[in-house]
Amino acid sequence: MKKVGNHNSISRNIIFSLALMLTFSLTSFSQEAAPAADATAAAPAAKTGGDPVAGKALFNSNCAACHKLDAKATGPALRGVSGKYDMAWIYKWVANSSALIKSGDAAAVKVFEENNKTVMTAFPQLSSTDIDNIIAYTSEPKAEAPKGAASAGVPGTGNSDSGISNNVILGALALVMLMLVVMLFFVNNVLTKVAKSNGIEVAQKEASLPIWKAFAKNQFLVLVSSIFLLLASGYFFYSWVMQIGVDQDYEPIQPIHYSHRIHAGSNGINCKYCHSAARVSKNAGIPSLNVCMNCHKSISEVADTTATADHSKAFYDQQIQKLYDAVGWDKTAQKYTGKTSPVKWVRIHNLPDFAYFNHSQHVTVAGIECQKCHGPVQTYEIQKQFAPLTMGWCVDCHRKTDVKMEGNAYYDKIHAELSKKYGVDKLTAAQMGGLECGKCHY
Repeated sequence: MKKVGNHNSISRNIIFSLALMLTFSLTSFSQEAAPAADATAAAPAAKTGGDPVAGKALFNSNCAACHKLDAKATGPALRGVSGKYDMAWIYKWVANSSALIKSGDAAAVKVFEENNKTVMTAFPQLSSTDIDNIIAYTSEPKAEAPKGAASAGVPGTGNSDSGISNNVILGALALVMLMLVVMLFFVNNVLTKVAKSNGIEVAQKEASLPIWKAFAKNQFLVLVSSIFLLLASGYFFYSWVMQIGVDQDYEPIQPIHYSHRIHAGSNGINCKYCHSAARVSKNAGIPSLNVCMNCHKSISEVADTTATADHSKAFYDQQIQKLYDAVGWDKTAQKYTGKTSPVKWVRIHNLPDFAYFNHSQHVTVAGIECQKCHGPVQTYEIQKQFAPLTMGWCVDCHRKTDVKMEGNAYYDKIHAELSKKYGVDKLTAAQMGGLECGKCHY
């Protein structure tokens, strides 16, 4: 009887190749991009004779602190204000609203009382042309979201360029693949029957010794492997033990999403404006919500350009509302309600109780920037622990950092003596005693 190779292996190879080819086909079809949404029509020009582009710049520099286009802030919403009042009246109101109120003008008194009797800043420096430009900007219609934006990016909603749904294409390909599998199954059966009818015997694979039995019989390999496993286990156990209490890259979710990227990065707010205690105290401190309200009393929503792929404008506006709920601020009435609730912030940086660290010593005396220990916070969307804050990390910094002498007479005498002793012009914190145990452990 003749012997031939195992034709089952050939069938398996064919099936595998077809399945791989169909997989790539399915991937390419499923990744077809949906047609781009139609561009929205440009907003119509303002009805006034002013320049809305110049008006936007004037609005942002003079009006945005107290007014919004579509929502009440310290003052009323200004979109479409030209349709409510005569331009001659608007010129007088912007130039000196207090004088207009004192004159008994009915419209001026009404606006004053409707806005909690808040006095508007006078702008005598603005010319009538400047005011016309601002009014032109406020007269522009509100831009609407592009149609179809809600369904963009949702799987299964897009159509291919030919108008056929991706789901139909995927279903057809799946059906073709199923038919191929069935055909290969029948071909395999036919080949088996043909081989038997012609007296051909399919060669069977000879049984071999399992690899684990072969390994167990080789005593040298067993000894070497045992030693290697013991050493590797000891190394990994030591590494694991040394990471206990080290929370580098710890990034907890806070009750209010505070973006350092927006505040310290885009707006350029100095770290010590919010964390003012870092200059004079051991702890940097968590800013009180009153510090937040210094700005957010007038900022109830973010700019459209603030949104990212992960966080929309609506998401950021919701976080500002959480702040208002916590301090009891009614943005519509522009006053505090008296109903407050605490914000349970999650602490990120923790040192052991036996370790002493003083922020003022490093920030004020040494003049070290916050980014040295906390990383590029101006780029962080969510604040995290940048450094490991281990003893070795602190010691390494003390060995590399020179002591700041400018304007610090406290170190003059000791610096002169030690620099002469060590033969250097500048001393490091370690040479000034920064490695003494009692400096950090007490």
